[in-house]
Amino acid sequence: MEMITVTINGKNYTVEKGCTVLEAAKAAKIDIPTLCYLKDINEIGACRLCLVEVAEKRGDALGPYRMVTACVYPATDGMSVLTNTPKIAASRKMNLELLLSNHNKQCLSCVRSTNCELQQLCRDYGVEESHFGGAVTESKIDDSSVSIIRDNSKCVLCRRCVAACKKTQGIGVIGANNRGFDTQIGCAFESPLAETSCINCGQCIVACPVGALYERDDTDKVFEALADPAKHVVICTAPSVRAQIGECFDYEPGTDVEGKMVAALKALGFDGVYDMNLTADLTIVEEANELLGRIQNGGALPLITSCSPGWVKYCEHYFPEMTENLSSCKSPQQMFGAIVKTYYADKMGWDPKDIFMVSAIPCTAKKFEVGRADQSAAGVPDVDVAITTRELGRMIKKAGINFRALDDAAFDDPFAIGSGAGAIFGATGGVMEAALRYAAEVIQGKKLEKLEFVEVRGVEGIKTASYKVGDLTVNVAVASGTANAKALLNKIKAGELDVQFVEIMACPGGCVNGGGQPHQPASVRMNMDLRAVRAAVLYNDDKNADVRTSQDNLAVQKIYDEFLGAPNSHKAHEILHTTYVKRGL
Repeated sequence: MEMITVTINGKNYTVEKGCTVLEAAKAAKIDIPTLCYLKDINEIGACRLCLVEVAEKRGDALGPYRMVTACVYPATDGMSVLTNTPKIAASRKMNLELLLSNHNKQCLSCVRSTNCELQQLCRDYGVEESHFGGAVTESKIDDSSVSIIRDNSKCVLCRRCVAACKKTQGIGVIGANNRGFDTQIGCAFESPLAETSCINCGQCIVACPVGALYERDDTDKVFEALADPAKHVVICTAPSVRAQIGECFDYEPGTDVEGKMVAALKALGFDGVYDMNLTADLTIVEEANELLGRIQNGGALPLITSCSPGWVKYCEHYFPEMTENLSSCKSPQQMFGAIVKTYYADKMGWDPKDIFMVSAIPCTAKKFEVGRADQSAAGVPDVDVAITTRELGRMIKKAGINFRALDDAAFDDPFAIGSGAGAIFGATGGVMEAALRYAAEVIQGKKLEKLEFVEVRGVEGIKTASYKVGDLTVNVAVASGTANAKALLNKIKAGELDVQFVEIMACPGGCVNGGGQPHQPASVRMNMDLRAVRAAVLYNDDKNADVRTSQDNLAVQKIYDEFLGAPNSHKAHEILHTTYVKRGL
């Protein structure tokens, strides 16, 4: 690794050759403000907030200082960089004022108020109001999608959402329309988002630094149901929510706040607070048996997981010929609603129509999934409302609940039991590992001495592994982020990769980096791999769990004994399985 010497604010630092000025400053632990920059996704120097002064070495002397954008300008040996001169501060402040001159400044009503990168920069640079007047770009709100809303009056044209959609997800249904002052982010031919092949993953929302993109807020529906005495209002929380919701209340990323989360949900008034890890385990039992059945009976292979609704919709649009390979299992969210409105409703003597099922989920695509066809085991929707981690955080705050002061509480029976295998569902590779734990024990007819399948762990976009299980060799692959899914599926279709089982998550890193997770600014994402930090919570839960395999979950066993009969039975298929649509483009 070749190194160079750069002088930053009068001090010498040794940095990697080929890095940008921004990266050199980061290595020197010096912060340079950014707005359009998003590490590895969007590095275009458009917002001009990362302006610095540089003087490059010319022979034995330095040339004159000039202003450049740090995020794209290469650092050179002997370069001198100034990051905080009065000239730089004045330029950054003027650029912020220019942005505000064409910005909807209704901050009090904005969903990103106090958690907005533009707002924070304005505070940092003392911007109270723009000195620039004149015309404002006309815009309208696109609220056609059941998951994602775009308000271009708050857009700063950073193009982070565009890069996330095109580069990270390989989809590209949004881009810059028109030119100059009339430029706006939108879909081709100004089509509504709902009429495109958008997969509702919400990675555009994760990327957005302001309030121009946000999930459709369904919290009023939940509050209304909670106030209705005729409704049995229950909620289940996905594995990754407990690992992230603390960030809504200023906990460090990677803090497990399961006990406080459960206590907050009970304080909100839910009649039952349940752990979705239960149906993650149920999914594994059904899915692993489906895999074994296809291997033994000549079904469509590879079997591809169906837990991620963003991935499922991506497959329907972009690889419709491979919908036959999708597992017919509903996602853990939908399985939970189906079990509550059939098995549990029968035990309690409740009419399924009187049950209001809520899921707290890291995923904006789940809002689309609740309305899919063939997701109504009891003749009513399996799940009534899916709220994101962010929405749940807002509900707790709106209800005046002091989250940090709560004493820990436990999930309610009869759905309180979840295995460590269910917990790791929220991390890329987790579904695969959980399924392998099940399949290996079933095939070998004995307990595994080592439960960890470390080859499928980690945040890499594509992972492959091969396992010898009894007389059977199982080749597996894992992908997260639909751009990686595309690359993997093309290899499989071309015959370049022979696999029997594939796990795909729509979001890079899995649910821990879902489109509904708490916002973190680019400055945090530049210095921390949130995917790994958040996933570590789930792997720690697994490590410390009393039960670590889905088949050993006594609650799952009870559901089969009392209701479903056997994995992949006719009744299980009626309640826990679904169908898909070949949408195409």
